[in-house]
Amino acid sequence: MDLPSATRAAVLTAHGAPLELTDLPLPAKPEPGAALVRILCTTLCGTDIEIWSGKMTFPGMLPMVLGHEMVGEIVAVGEDTRDALGRALGPGDRIGWSESTCGACHGCTVLREPVACSARGYGFLQRSDAWPHATAGLCEYAYVVPGAAKLLLPAETPDTWAAMAGCAAKTVLRAFSRVGGVRPGSRVVVQGSGALGLFATAVARISGAGSVVTVGAPASRLALAREFGADETVDIAGGSAAVVDRVRELTGGHGADLVLDFAGAPSVGREAVEMAAQRGRVVVVGSTGPGSEALALGTVMGKELTVVGSLNGDIADYHEAIGFFTSFRDRMPWDRLFGTPVGLSQASARIEAMSRHEEIKAVVDPRLP
Repeated sequence: MDLPSATRAAVLTAHGAPLELTDLPLPAKPEPGAALVRILCTTLCGTDIEIWSGKMTFPGMLPMVLGHEMVGEIVAVGEDTRDALGRALGPGDRIGWSESTCGACHGCTVLREPVACSARGYGFLQRSDAWPHATAGLCEYAYVVPGAAKLLLPAETPDTWAAMAGCAAKTVLRAFSRVGGVRPGSRVVVQGSGALGLFATAVARISGAGSVVTVGAPASRLALAREFGADETVDIAGGSAAVVDRVRELTGGHGADLVLDFAGAPSVGREAVEMAAQRGRVVVVGSTGPGSEALALGTVMGKELTVVGSLNGDIADYHEAIGFFTSFRDRMPWDRLFGTPVGLSQASARIEAMSRHEEIKAVVDPRLP
């Protein structure tokens, strides 16, 4: 079959501006280990919104194609293209993929941590005006480079779930793993009521937490948090001091045994330390912004807290996220996280809606008009 030589894409050319629909060139033939896919579904992430708004930026990043949670159907593959488990891939296979890594740097070879790769290729590190142009989700077709870890997806996993597993879900599961998991019967506080916070609320509940408190806003999301397993919710509208006081009240004055930051607001780290119990654990995941309030290191020392950072996830976390959805597909109303699918022409409107907290995870299907 003749391969497409170009793809329609929604390109971000300026922060805060509408995406521009344009055509981007595609490679004439996939390299060994690479794949050309037709995008079936892209779910937008909070990082996409931060990049669009300019909250997350760096020199030279624009123009670019947003979207790093996606699922595609293979159109063509290069020689010996396999997934992370060694399974041969070919046209018609449905895959997801993780960031590309070099396999040769200190992070890859000594630390054996793909997220520490010094040449890690993420969707938002690829300019759309430079080869290979189209590697992200807001395209009709995307080029999955040889170094990207690919995963053949089970047929029973819906496109939206599989796409979300590519960032949001794998990020949450890695955070729980990095901090040592949930101790049965423990008190857990989740900071943030976006997609990551809601998913983390569900993970804490399924993992055997004794009580789960979700902190965030607006009220509609806090109501949804209860559907995902929260025993109590705390609205941030009352201010930082009131949030900490309420959490301590809900935990019998002891504080939380485990606090997970999926919010990233400047005050979140300080609040996490204050609301943590003696010898509690705190994991920092959502702090992607440029600034934050100072932590009370004396409190960290006095409470003997364990503070852990967790950055995104790799193909192992992605595989675990797909398995999680498979194992617990009926435990939570997962589809409540996703909006109504739209085409590329409406992607800008859905991004703006997410920025106003009107939608949790926008869904873009480039096959739609």
